[in-house]
Amino acid sequence: MSISATNPTLPPSRRELNKTATREAIALAALNFLRRGELGSFTVDDVAAAAGVSRRTFFNYFSSVEAAIASFTQNYLDGLIAELQDRPAKESLLESAEFVLSNGGTGPELTLLAEVFALTQEAQLSRFQLQAWDDCSLKVTEVARLQLPAETDDLYIHALVGCVISSCRAAFMVWFLRHGTDISPASIKNLRELLSSTISLIRNGFSS
Repeated sequence: MSISATNPTLPPSRRELNKTATREAIALAALNFLRRGELGSFTVDDVAAAAGVSRRTFFNYFSSVEAAIASFTQNYLDGLIAELQDRPAKESLLESAEFVLSNGGTGPELTLLAEVFALTQEAQLSRFQLQAWDDCSLKVTEVARLQLPAETDDLYIHALVGCVISSCRAAFMVWFLRHGTDISPASIKNLRELLSSTISLIRNGFSS
C-alpha cells in the first residue's frame, strides 16, 4: 500500500487514492489498445475516452501513450527497489538482488510486466522501456551507496549496478526470444528462473 506524501505514518488520502486510480485507468486503457493493434492505430484521445477522462487529464499524468504503457515497467521496478531496500543489512547487494528477483513482486505483476515487454519491442515503445530501466539503475545505485561501505569506489558501485540491471534486461530478452508473447504460468516461471540465474552468473564471474 502506498503511503501519504505528507506523513509516511498515515494511509493515503482519498485524493491520493483517486489520483492513483486515474493513473492506473489511463495506463490500462493504453495497454488494452496496444493488445488489440499497432501503436499508430490509436491516439491519446482514444485512450482518454476509454479511461473516462479528458485529454487534459491524460496529460496531467503522462506525456504520451508510450509513457503510459511504460509506467507498468516503472511501477514493477519501483516495487522491486522497495523490496531491495527492506532486505537485511548483513546481505550483500548481490544476495539481496537474487532474493528479490527470485521472490519479489507477485505473479500477476511479473506476468503483466512480461506482457508489456513482449508488446513493446517496436523502437518507439522500447525507448520508453529503456528509460524505465535507466531510472531503475539510478535508484539501485543509491540503494547500493547506502548498503556498501562508505569508502567503496564509485567505479565499483556503478559497474556492479550496471551488471545487475543489464543482466536483468538480458534475462527478459532471452525469455522473449524463447516464448514470444506467451505469458502462461510455465513461461513466467522460466522468466523468474532466468532473472534469478543472471545474478548467479555475476557472482560466479561468468566462469565456464
